[in-house]
Amino acid sequence: MVRKLKMTIFQSLLPRLQPLSFATLPSVKVPPAAEILWALIGLILTIGGTLLEAFVPSPPWSWIQQGTVEAYSLGVTCQIGAVLLVGCLGGRNAAAISQVAYLLLGLSWFNVFTEGGGIDYVLNPRFGYLLGFIPGAWICGFLAFRLPVKLEYLALSCLAGLLSIHAVGMSYLAIANSFSWSVVGATSLPQSLLTYSLAPLPGQLAVICAVAVVSFTLRHVMFY
Repeated sequence: MVRKLKMTIFQSLLPRLQPLSFATLPSVKVPPAAEILWALIGLILTIGGTLLEAFVPSPPWSWIQQGTVEAYSLGVTCQIGAVLLVGCLGGRNAAAISQVAYLLLGLSWFNVFTEGGGIDYVLNPRFGYLLGFIPGAWICGFLAFRLPVKLEYLALSCLAGLLSIHAVGMSYLAIANSFSWSVVGATSLPQSLLTYSLAPLPGQLAVICAVAVVSFTLRHVMFY
């Protein structure tokens, strides 16, 4: 009797204990016109974020003591934050299209990249991370519109996008070092990974926390 009671309780709780599955989650669809608009917004935000350094303010309790609000640089720009923000707000297609447009614009001798632009930028060590913007934005947008609109899930979507960007960037550096490409392979692989992945990572994690909060607020304001 006790065993049957335990089995009944377990069977009633089983649906609640099942892991989150993409197949059972409703997908929020962004209208095509809105996707085009978000792609344009994403392009503009990415270009602007490249020029804007990310800062964090001093703790609130120090404002009265010091009589002013101080800002501390995170050592990174808002570029990656812009890439992931569009994924969280515009979806996977708009985010990916905006980054394809950004790459084409930069490779066409428009100085929209961190260190300029032009076709020669493919030999820049940072170019692999720029390539990673496309899958990173797509993955972030895919997860952001398949998972529930909660702060932790939006942060997870941003984190998955960020890791995708670094995966592509590190792979590009590894290939460049293997074939001894000029400029890209000028430094050792460990030093390149330290400079372009490990060093900026703490600042980028702080940026995606801000992106998650902003996107969570805006998604509720826009009712989707």
